[in-house]
Amino acid sequence: MAATDEGDGDEAFVSGPLLVDGVLEDRRYQRRLADAALEGHTLVCLPTGLGKTTVSLLVTAERLAGEVINKSLLLAPTKPLVTQHAEFYRAALEVPDDEIVVYTGETRPDDRAELWQSARVVVATPEVVENDLVGSRIDLSDVVHCTFDECHRATGDYAYTYIAERYHEQARDPLVTGMSASPGDDEESILTVCANLGIDSVEVMTENDADVAEYTHDTSVDYERIELPETVVEIRDALQDVIRDRLTKLKELGVTNKTAPDVSEREIQRIQGKLRELMDNDQSEGYQGMSFLAEIRKLRTAVTYAETQSVESLRRYLDRQQEAARTSGASKADQRMVSEPEVREAIRRAEDYDDLHPKFRRTRMLLAQQLGIEGGERVIVFTESRDTAETLTDFLGEHFETRKFVGQSDTDGSDGMTQNEQQETLDAFRAGEFEVLVSTSVAEEGLDVPEVDLVLFYEPVPTAIRAIQRKGRTGRQTEGAVTVLMAEDTRDEAYFWKAKRDQKQMRNELRSLKSVAEKIEAAIGSEQAAVDAFDESGSERDDSGGSESDNSSGDEGQRSDGSNGGDSDTTTGTAAASGGAEGDGNDGVPPETEGETEKDSQLSGEHKQASGERSETGADGQAGLDAFARSSATDDPGTGSDSAPETGEDAGGDTTGDDAGGDTTGDDASGDTGSDDAKEAVEDEAGTTPVPSADGDDEVEVVVDQRELDSSIAKDLSRRDGIQTRLETLAVGDYVLSDRVVVERKTVSDFLDTLTGGDERSMFEQLKDASRNYARPVVVVEGGDLYGERNVHPNAIRGALASLAVDFGASVLRTDDESETAELLRVVATREQEDADRTVSVHGEKSSKTLAEQQEYVVAAVAEVGPVTAQSLLDELGSVEAVMTADVETLKEADGVGDVTAERIREVVASDYDS
Repeated sequence: MAATDEGDGDEAFVSGPLLVDGVLEDRRYQRRLADAALEGHTLVCLPTGLGKTTVSLLVTAERLAGEVINKSLLLAPTKPLVTQHAEFYRAALEVPDDEIVVYTGETRPDDRAELWQSARVVVATPEVVENDLVGSRIDLSDVVHCTFDECHRATGDYAYTYIAERYHEQARDPLVTGMSASPGDDEESILTVCANLGIDSVEVMTENDADVAEYTHDTSVDYERIELPETVVEIRDALQDVIRDRLTKLKELGVTNKTAPDVSEREIQRIQGKLRELMDNDQSEGYQGMSFLAEIRKLRTAVTYAETQSVESLRRYLDRQQEAARTSGASKADQRMVSEPEVREAIRRAEDYDDLHPKFRRTRMLLAQQLGIEGGERVIVFTESRDTAETLTDFLGEHFETRKFVGQSDTDGSDGMTQNEQQETLDAFRAGEFEVLVSTSVAEEGLDVPEVDLVLFYEPVPTAIRAIQRKGRTGRQTEGAVTVLMAEDTRDEAYFWKAKRDQKQMRNELRSLKSVAEKIEAAIGSEQAAVDAFDESGSERDDSGGSESDNSSGDEGQRSDGSNGGDSDTTTGTAAASGGAEGDGNDGVPPETEGETEKDSQLSGEHKQASGERSETGADGQAGLDAFARSSATDDPGTGSDSAPETGEDAGGDTTGDDAGGDTTGDDASGDTGSDDAKEAVEDEAGTTPVPSADGDDEVEVVVDQRELDSSIAKDLSRRDGIQTRLETLAVGDYVLSDRVVVERKTVSDFLDTLTGGDERSMFEQLKDASRNYARPVVVVEGGDLYGERNVHPNAIRGALASLAVDFGASVLRTDDESETAELLRVVATREQEDADRTVSVHGEKSSKTLAEQQEYVVAAVAEVGPVTAQSLLDELGSVEAVMTADVETLKEADGVGDVTAERIREVVASDYDS
């Protein structure tokens, strides 16, 4: 691999292809790990602060060296971490700075496509790469090294799993390196990460390794028990009484035998599973019980605030619950909870309580001792809650130079920090401009936070991974100290013991991984069907061992990284996925703690089955959707552009002159749509959006609204052979399937929100726009019991469905879940573009058009002749005015215009308006 050169004095540096001399300190363990990672898809486990990024950089330099121009991709979960890695790569690699690019959602989509083409090293947040893969803006064929930093996140629906799947499919010569100080709490979770990333070997270094020991320092860990004041205990007990009552009701439904308010999360999940079974059997007890369970989750969150955070944080949370209960679309659980006498009493007591949580005073004392008496310089205080972070920053700011560090997403009553603000705060902390950094967990992972004298956990964290990440902020150059505050007889203690047990288990697992690598590799090969064919996509690597992932994304988009817009503040391991019609999915640590729900990875091949050829009849003998695709795609004459084409007349539209619409800049899970000038589609050299022609040989295109990325539908479609997805910010609809078909997707909950006033924009307004711009609007209502989920009169639902069909001419279709919706979209798009020979055209877009495009748009809208015929008419007659005033015979002189079309144009232009 790389040689070493002596620097000035005794210090040695690494040298080699593409490496800047005198930058990388020579550490034998890093070179050994890099050599191993060059041999195949590798998980690199190394304690925090010991240079995992250097290992990845050494591999990248080796892979990029040579005559062939290739790319390297480094993925990191937050924008500050991306910026940090890019700066390191620019300093250490002999690659022009402009070829090492930062690739985040703050970069306009069309600029990202251009950056991707010119870059040799791309450092990116995973959400933006995932979105650009879904939107067909980029491909990974030239990427010869892909690094997944903090790879323990590669579970469930996190973007890493989808990117790894596509990387192994697309890359000609793939090589994956996963990096983490804490890859998983147990062997199963480590194997899941390996399976999801297509990794076939594991390399582990611990502090006990001789090569590593000289670079590590001891870190002392102290635990301080805090006694709760009597008033706080009374508030907690009142809330727990309500939890006990709701559990008793669930016991009466036969789904649990537990009534103690400290019921475990495992039991909550078990109850949820039983209630789902009842719901699947259409039993009303299931819906009733799920409402009680949602209430229990909210109350458990309130208890956690009271016990472990502060009464002020509890007040803020309960205020938000009261506000939610006042909205017209409030669930029964919300309304019932805030009207409960015990809850109202807890609210009153909280409002009257004017003291601080005892953790506040203890934090101040510990900081005074460290910074004053012991002469320390820097302290980091970690807390789960954004509310607590803000309150604690204000409190400590009266005594020390203190700043907060939180994620980028805005929450109720709290503004996030921009990327620039985050970077400025870290730079100031490094420069010693202030002493105390109060952070949510966004600073846990990988950030080059300077060496600190004390890391203080305001509360224990429930997972070994996060405990290890936090502790890694100290003890790098000198001995460090960690103090963990625990409220007595509360969930703090349960989390403390769980994390302690998990850390011990993780250390044992890592030692086991280190000693039985062959066993682990065998386990990887046997357990993960998701990666056993990865390299069949064209890779010629003999040593890869990687395979094709069948990991099917689940239901929610991440917007994870704790809400991610760069915010990785997490409550991993404490939040359960909501299962109820009214469930909020939170448990334990409050949802406002910037948490991400930890989901089990589900390795599934369903998307392959869905994308394959289907017979006309299913296993049950019923005709499938594809059977109808063979029917004639033309309609009766006289119905606009849907009429049967005359000889020489174009039957469908073309998007040659149509603008492709917009796009967003906020791809990093923030959900922001960005400014109007960022809403541009990726355009070809002629300035028009490339779309496939409907000749049956090209891919079928589905245009997806950017805001639909919260579901798994777009990713599901992008995996399917013969389907090309394109992302835009659509002014009309959620999916465009042809020049005449637009789809508005509504979950059952969304649909009912419209009827109860909970939807910001009425579904009927959306359908009015859709029907104005498309001849065949479709409404897909997705999910469970439309008539039983809410207390909405059935006739109101029937009236809404009737109005959609009769007043707006929309087809209303039902699907059970996102997977079925994706399949329905595929079938309709295929029928439109291949069988009916129609093209995709985005109408009603917000982006500006050229004069020619506006003229084509106006003519195309007349009698729905379509853009191809519009171009022909304008080419022949010269102007919109000439088209509008021409007689039938003159109109027929244009190519593709016959009697029917010419007469239809004259009818629309000359007829009196009748409203």
